Amino acid sequence: MTDKYILAIDLGTTGPKVGVFSTRGQVIGYEFEPTPVTLLPNGGAEQDPDDWWNAVKQATRRLLGQGRVPVESIVALCCTTQWSGTVAVDQDGRHLTNAIIWMDSRGAKYIEELTGGGIALEGYGVGKLLKWIRLTGGVPTHSGKDPIAHILLIKNERPEIYQATFKFLEPKDYLNLRLTGQFAASYDSIALHWLTDNRNIARIDYDAGLLKMSGIARDKLPDLKRAVDILGPIKPESARELGLGGNVQVVMGTPDVHSAAIGSGAVRDYDAHLYLGTSSWLACHVPFKKTDLFHNMASLPAALPGKYLLSNEQECAGACLNYLCDNLLYPDDELRQQVSPSDLLPTLDRIAARVPAGSDKLIFLPWLYGERTPVDDSRLRGGFFNASLKTTRAHMIRAVYEGVAYNSRWLLKYVELFTQRRCDAINVIGGGAKADVWCQIHADVLDRPIRQVKNPIQANLRGAVFLAALALGDLSVHDIPSRVEIAKTYAPNPDHRRIYDELFGEFVNIYKSSQKIFARLNR
Repeated sequence: MTDKYILAIDLGTTGPKVGVFSTRGQVIGYEFEPTPVTLLPNGGAEQDPDDWWNAVKQATRRLLGQGRVPVESIVALCCTTQWSGTVAVDQDGRHLTNAIIWMDSRGAKYIEELTGGGIALEGYGVGKLLKWIRLTGGVPTHSGKDPIAHILLIKNERPEIYQATFKFLEPKDYLNLRLTGQFAASYDSIALHWLTDNRNIARIDYDAGLLKMSGIARDKLPDLKRAVDILGPIKPESARELGLGGNVQVVMGTPDVHSAAIGSGAVRDYDAHLYLGTSSWLACHVPFKKTDLFHNMASLPAALPGKYLLSNEQECAGACLNYLCDNLLYPDDELRQQVSPSDLLPTLDRIAARVPAGSDKLIFLPWLYGERTPVDDSRLRGGFFNASLKTTRAHMIRAVYEGVAYNSRWLLKYVELFTQRRCDAINVIGGGAKADVWCQIHADVLDRPIRQVKNPIQANLRGAVFLAALALGDLSVHDIPSRVEIAKTYAPNPDHRRIYDELFGEFVNIYKSSQKIFARLNR
């Protein structure tokens, strides 16, 4: 038997997707299992790691039960997950509390205390700021959503958990622990702890000065490996739980931002991709370490060896559509209408297409959970601006599409300033990329060709598979672009240029004029 297959796990905020792929990146089949999110007062957002593991088990066993490939032909497993989360585990690998996930901002006050002092720039003590940027390439965000903020939250408000913690792990590294029994992180997954010296991309390690400044003990953090390293064989117990053979090798893997970049096919330096999922980002690989403090962007270690990835994040994208549907269009009351998940995006597309570009100047602000880039402000909030008695549900749907695109255009400006290059075309991936009207709106608003990747929702899984194939020696980085198919390219419509230029300008003006109002309302 010569055929080899890879099992990929993509743990998103809404739950894990599990897929079986060939080493060439061809999907054989995949399954999804939902997991809940617990939102708490004062910006808390948590998930139960047992929910993650149980969902992974159910999806994996359901997939393997379909008999699409012989189980013994699956030779590797690679995880990609939501980034910027924290799981506190004891020496036996048991989690001590719920995972604090990327949406959680409760540690913001501890970051303000840590980063302030003396002469300040943008709220950061200049001496500390220069040290962080010189070593890591970035700085802890004041939003409090980075793992360093999660750990400081636990240390200050749950000291008994901090003392009992053996290691603090990212979600990806927690799943790897469940799979192998090994406590480890990768150069890329650890980056948002802001505790590593990233100047030598080939040899990244914790910096003693940053550890001392943060007050986080080194022995509570995992040792580091490359994303393409093989962590070890799967534990017999985990293999039995998942229905796998004992010959499976577990590859270190990478967070979702990094796997999406690989799975988009945009792996050459400066080739950009746009991700439209629960959140959104516009990113590309670059050959240098650089920081844009004013717009919360930096090039951080990539999953691909020897590369940096320009990282940024728009807090809400697809989440805005979920908000629209769950709270405005189809609330859980006597007026509820039933639309199956598979019909939702096509239905929204059809409705949005009935409204002219610009939604008759209705503007949607997508900052429903604050924002990270190009402004870092957890107190911003979203909503509809300039509604009238003539505003219909169709206007609202299209305005949500456009509001997310306006934010992407705002981000694009600073991405191009960062790279000193124009993004001539952008690959689009994620669940939102399945919406044809949304892709066209992005092309029109950004004034760039948008290339819709085939099977865009599988991009993270595909990126994890490519990483595993690299680790196995079955693929080179140069092969990746040719393994990713483009389903359709959307060219900007010049007839929409004037209205979108006008409304984008007003979108930014709304932010400038309302920033202080949001700060007062959401203290």
